[in-house]
Amino acid sequence: EYPFHRRVSGFTSSLRTSSAETFIPTSVDLANGLHKPHQKPAILRKISAAQQLSASEVVTHLGQTVVLASGTLSVLLHCEAVGNPKPTISWAKNGEEVKYNDRLLLQPDDSLQILAPVEADVGFYACNASNALGSDSVSIAVTLAGKPLIKASRATMINTESPAVTVDIGSMLKTVQKANVSINCQVAGVPEAKVTWFKNKVKLSSTHHLHNGLLLIANFSLSDQGLYSCKASNPHGEVIESSQLLVLEPPRPLPYLEDLAAVLSSAGPSTHSVLTSPSGTKLTVSPGSSALIGCAVDGHPTPNITWLYSGEPLSLQHQLLAAGRILHILNVSHFTDGEFSCLAQNEAGSLTQVMTLALQEYRWSADKLTACSASCGPRGLQLPQLRCLLDGAEVNTSYCRETPQPSLQPIACNRRDCPSRWMVTSWSPCTRSCGGGLQTRRVTCQRLTAKGSSVPVSNEACAQASKHPVDTQSCNRQPCVEWTASSWGQCNGPCIGPRLAVQHRQIFCQTKDGTSVSSDQCSSLPRPLSTQNCWTDACGVHWRVSLWTVCTATCGSYGFQSRRVDCVHVRTNRPVMEHHCSWRPRPANWQRCNITPCENGEGGEAAEWRRSRKEGRVVPQKCSTGPC
Repeated sequence: EYPFHRRVSGFTSSLRTSSAETFIPTSVDLANGLHKPHQKPAILRKISAAQQLSASEVVTHLGQTVVLASGTLSVLLHCEAVGNPKPTISWAKNGEEVKYNDRLLLQPDDSLQILAPVEADVGFYACNASNALGSDSVSIAVTLAGKPLIKASRATMINTESPAVTVDIGSMLKTVQKANVSINCQVAGVPEAKVTWFKNKVKLSSTHHLHNGLLLIANFSLSDQGLYSCKASNPHGEVIESSQLLVLEPPRPLPYLEDLAAVLSSAGPSTHSVLTSPSGTKLTVSPGSSALIGCAVDGHPTPNITWLYSGEPLSLQHQLLAAGRILHILNVSHFTDGEFSCLAQNEAGSLTQVMTLALQEYRWSADKLTACSASCGPRGLQLPQLRCLLDGAEVNTSYCRETPQPSLQPIACNRRDCPSRWMVTSWSPCTRSCGGGLQTRRVTCQRLTAKGSSVPVSNEACAQASKHPVDTQSCNRQPCVEWTASSWGQCNGPCIGPRLAVQHRQIFCQTKDGTSVSSDQCSSLPRPLSTQNCWTDACGVHWRVSLWTVCTATCGSYGFQSRRVDCVHVRTNRPVMEHHCSWRPRPANWQRCNITPCENGEGGEAAEWRRSRKEGRVVPQKCSTGPC
């Protein structure tokens, strides 16, 4: 059995058959296998000695190279196959099914005939034989004037799990790492074409695994990616075909995402961040805050990321950052239930990572207590401290205003007998107000019980814990001081009012023995006056009045009486100018009197007037009572 990719270059086809022809089965033994009841298809290959012919009609079997000359009018390609059931024969050119027409004819014996061949007919023709048990395929090269020819493929192959893969040159291969990759470059030409391999246009050295037109890349890795080219050349020309090899790596999770840290640094303090994971992560956030959810994945090619919420595409308000690798939830309160998932996909596979978003709840807590108000005795109490918590952390109480507060009850604490201790009364009043006195108090040793009663105990019980407090102490040791005043000085001032004249004296602070001290030491005592109002001799005046005269009438409306008013000196009783007494109210010097109706017809005023005339007295009377 010969490998199907064996190059048979330099062989020209013969006319019909010749004695030098030999038939070789590909997968069966003709002597034994043809009689088997069931058999996979096997195409017979015909290898002839090399001949240079220019016949107008070329007849050849598979496994050879046909060289078209200018006078070639027909090429007949035979394909003989054995198998049971009888194989079905089909033809392909350069990997594509042959479209039969008036030049490309399928003969009754399954041979392919090319009439009036042209340059477009150059290529690799493959005969495919298949039955229910399998298939077989053999190629033949048709060249023009012996120019090199490469059997190329335009297929794209994706290998995600096989440890070894083989492709024809011209195809694109995407494969997982560590696979053994073989690139087959089947060439033809007369004379035999020389094969040269390149990677990214750089010729490969002989150290690479090169064998008979086959390039082997063992343990394929990221560094092996690139464009691999096969060049076939002989004296008639050269031809190049290339294959692109790419690493195919399914999406895999990463432990961190650099973009997430950069975005988080520019976000507000109320923004939280978390990475999804295949096993699922959980993020607890406060209501109304925002969240950054990262999908840290890697793969070749770069995976496409799709975000889902509870298995459905996102519909609520959100943002996609860092090429979709970060999901920005603007308000987590809109997502109260369900889980977020990021679906990473590329040609090698897919990966789903999930996370759950949980909203924190504000709640009241009274788990902390104030310090006990007493270390012993009957009155020790602790009060619960009401705090507003969010996920165990204390926050401002305003966040819990919509949550009912729990009832708080004081808790008794340290209700036990107190150690014995000294009890003291208040100090007695000082025996002296100054100059040094004494005051005393009562000191006893007592023990306060848990029920609140004080039990006297011996002084020795308290002396073990502390010294006996003093029960006597000195007091008011400051010297006894008083204010002392000198004699009043001369009275000075004008005699216009009773209190405008003043006189002065000096005030001193001194001890009882007459030693002068600072006035500050007498500051607690009432300070005597150093200035007062006084009287001068010139101011010793007053108004002196005489007795009232007899009333000028006994009745009527015009009776009056008068008296004398003089300003006199108090000491000499002599009249002085009246302005010296002006600061005192001046007494009246006349007044009305006997203002009563008269009994007879004659008015009292007329009778009184006549009597006054006889007595020589002047009596006023009404006159000029008319209008002015």
